Formats: sequence, C-alpha cells, structure tokens
Amino acid sequence: MPNFISIASLNLLLAVTLGAFGAHGLKARVSAEQLAWWHTAVQYHFWHALGLFGIGLLLLSQPALNGGRTAGWLLQAGIVIFCGTLYAMTLGAPRWFGAITPIGGLLMMAGWATLAWATVKLG
Repeated sequence: MPNFISIASLNLLLAVTLGAFGAHGLKARVSAEQLAWWHTAVQYHFWHALGLFGIGLLLLSQPALNGGRTAGWLLQAGIVIFCGTLYAMTLGAPRWFGAITPIGGLLMMAGWATLAWATVKLG
C-alpha cells in the first residue's frame, strides 16, 4: 500500500531542490522562456505534492476511502508528465515534448475530480 505522505515528502524535497537549481544554476544558462517553463514546473510540482500530502492525511483518517488512492496516483502521474516535460524542455529536450505536457495537466485535473467525487460521500 503506498504511503502518499512519503511520496509527497519526496516530491516536496525534489521541488525545493529543482527550484533552487533553477534559481541559482539555470538563470544564466537558459532563455527567459525556458526559465519561465522551469518556474511553472516547480510551482505545479509544489502545489500537487502538497495535494498528495493532503491525500495521505485523508487516507490515514479514512483508509477505506474509495477513490482516494486513485486520486493520489493520478496526481503523481500528472506531476511526472506535466512537470517532467517542462523540466526536460528547459534542459534541452525537443519542443515537441510540449505536446505531451497537457496530458499531465489532464491527469492532475482527473486526480482532483476523483478526490472530489470520493469525498462527496464523507460530508
């Protein structure tokens, strides 16, 4: 059984590390557009990692929550695809990677929608 608090913590560690790298290591090496991609990736990485943390806490109090784990995995996949493609393009991957980025965004939206649906019954 995945521990989304651990997964979230690792994502947050990675987001801080990549944010610092972008601010200090990339600033003089990439274009303003590429730096903006990096900044967007770090922002989404942080917010969705915090969402994973929240899902982990929710699952601790509601371990049988139907859809909670699915929501967590959708957010994690969204982080990997959305943020990963933006990080990769900043570091020189081909621009066509940008065509994959929205898939990650859709996975993030699906994760939040799944969580909303799963928690309606808790009310």
